[in-house]
Amino acid sequence: MFARHGGDSIAPYSSLNCSYGVGDNVSTVRDNRRRMKKALGIQVIKGITQVHGNSILRVDSIDQATESTKNDAMITNSPGIGLLIQQADCQAVLLHDPVKHVIAAIHNGWRGSVTNIIKKTIDRMQQDFAVQASDILAVISPSLGLCCAEFLQYQQELPSDFYPFKSANNHFDFRAISKHQLKQSGIMEKNIEIAGTCTACSNNFFSYRRATKRGTGTTGRNGSIIVLPGDQ
Repeated sequence: MFARHGGDSIAPYSSLNCSYGVGDNVSTVRDNRRRMKKALGIQVIKGITQVHGNSILRVDSIDQATESTKNDAMITNSPGIGLLIQQADCQAVLLHDPVKHVIAAIHNGWRGSVTNIIKKTIDRMQQDFAVQASDILAVISPSLGLCCAEFLQYQQELPSDFYPFKSANNHFDFRAISKHQLKQSGIMEKNIEIAGTCTACSNNFFSYRRATKRGTGTTGRNGSIIVLPGDQ
């Protein structure tokens, strides 16, 4: 899970922006992704066009084109393919089944939480690769924290079963919601790890909410990558 530092992009994308879709220079983004690959010791990163939906892409080969496909999760059992989630306040939820050697990467914003893309992705892992949910290890990336996740129109936007995760001032704990959805999908609590950093509070990460408060909302995207090692 990469922070925003250490890349070549200039403001307002400074500096390790990994997204081609936010207005940054394409060649600079390509160089930033090369830095990520070098840091991880891998040759291939696969990104997608994330649309806050619940469509899941199965990635079967290094040569498969993915960047222009409109999906919000990827799964694979092919080693050496880095699955990239791009986010600026949304969660990247990364899943690994060390028994069947299957991984998944989920772009999980509040709309993804509403549609429970987490469960849909785990169901797809089970369907395609006979994964047992109890074997899965899960991690939730730095993302918008309870401190900053204010929803003034929550009664129109969020289902009532989210209300127990609401604070007195209409802030929602979406990390706790995701943890609940992971557990409801069969993942064991001891296998769930949560990065506690709020992207809006920390200048070490890109944040759409912070950028919106300060101006136009134009900013880069943090990269979270999961890959199976080549000797699987």
